[in-house]
Amino acid sequence: MAIGPAVSVDAARRVALGAQGFGAARPARVGVRELRRAVERIGVLQLDSVNVLCRSHYLPLFSRLGDYSRERLDRMCWGGGELFEYFWGHKAALLPVASYPLVRWRMEVVSRQVWDQPLHPELQVPWSVVVGMRRLEVERPGLVDEVLAMVAAEGPITAGEADRDGVRRKRSDPDPDPSTGRMWNWQDAKIAIEYLFASGKVAIAGRRHFERLYDVAERVLPAAAVDVDDDEARRELVRIAARSLGVMTAGELCGATKGHYPLPAATARRVVGELVDAGDLVPVQVDGVKQQSYLWRDAEDRPIDARALLSPFDTLIWNRDRTERLFGFRYRISIYTPEPQRIHGYYVLPFLLGDQLVARVDLKADRRNATLVVPTLTADATEVVEPLAAELQLMARWLELDRVEVTARGAFGRKLARVVN
Repeated sequence: MAIGPAVSVDAARRVALGAQGFGAARPARVGVRELRRAVERIGVLQLDSVNVLCRSHYLPLFSRLGDYSRERLDRMCWGGGELFEYFWGHKAALLPVASYPLVRWRMEVVSRQVWDQPLHPELQVPWSVVVGMRRLEVERPGLVDEVLAMVAAEGPITAGEADRDGVRRKRSDPDPDPSTGRMWNWQDAKIAIEYLFASGKVAIAGRRHFERLYDVAERVLPAAAVDVDDDEARRELVRIAARSLGVMTAGELCGATKGHYPLPAATARRVVGELVDAGDLVPVQVDGVKQQSYLWRDAEDRPIDARALLSPFDTLIWNRDRTERLFGFRYRISIYTPEPQRIHGYYVLPFLLGDQLVARVDLKADRRNATLVVPTLTADATEVVEPLAAELQLMARWLELDRVEVTARGAFGRKLARVVN
């Protein structure tokens, strides 16, 4: 395959930011139309339970649009006709409802999996489901059908409400079951209902205090209006990923381990080749990158004048190696790092200014005192402080917090404290 024209790292960075929606000014008013367009541009909103600042799926839209109504986004989700919950790769995520027909084949892979046989190479479910289903098919072969009948009769319900016997395998047991998970204790009904979700038989109808509410899929999701061929669905999902990335290597696009939309190696090679032949991907060579790179067909290199705090789960920085290559910015999430080993804080957000990542900002919402707290700040230059202060003040208003309190030590922290007060 031809190497293609050369692209500088600076141009690649601008292309990546533009593809993610950072090339345009924030709108004066954010309604459903603006939210819909932003989600389509991003492609996927990753979900995460950590709420030290706010739920992660709200942040990417704030980063791109500024102040908007989280309640309006909530109404678009989980049965609101705009977004639905499923897996993007292995990540729990919100997707545009138009993507529902594109993931039906993945649900079928789960549904057809025989758990005492080798796993299908495109099976993507939590490992706790794999281990748990292997056990349940032996110990409690009728449980899945019982749980499905319960959801049909009583839904929407939580996994706890679907649990009638409270059977749990604690990790402290002499022979602990890996399906209990590392950070949670999944009861048998939870394993069964998560399998039903992954296989498309139940869907997420909403969330109660962020706990999933399950209902049968036909009461939540529209019938797939168009039957999409499995191969075309794969190609379209990779097209969505390519449009979101702008410029990328094949591994960054759909590699099995760090791909934006991961596929098995042989499938990924075939799909990339098909998209090149179709003109969707244009081969290029990014300076300093040994691997073949590709440009999305409509990608543009335009000046970027952005100002944004980025969620650790923002699609712009999903691939930490790509982030370091494009921005010269090494970033790792710290919430799972033991406190003595944390360098930049606990819930650390990169700060985007212009087309560069210029600071790491540890943030916490102290809701009891209506305060946005900055415990730690690491920045490269004092010029960062004033635009960062403006973004923090905007974020505080968006989160309905009354003030910003900077407790970060050092010269940057002291200057930021003076600016925000």
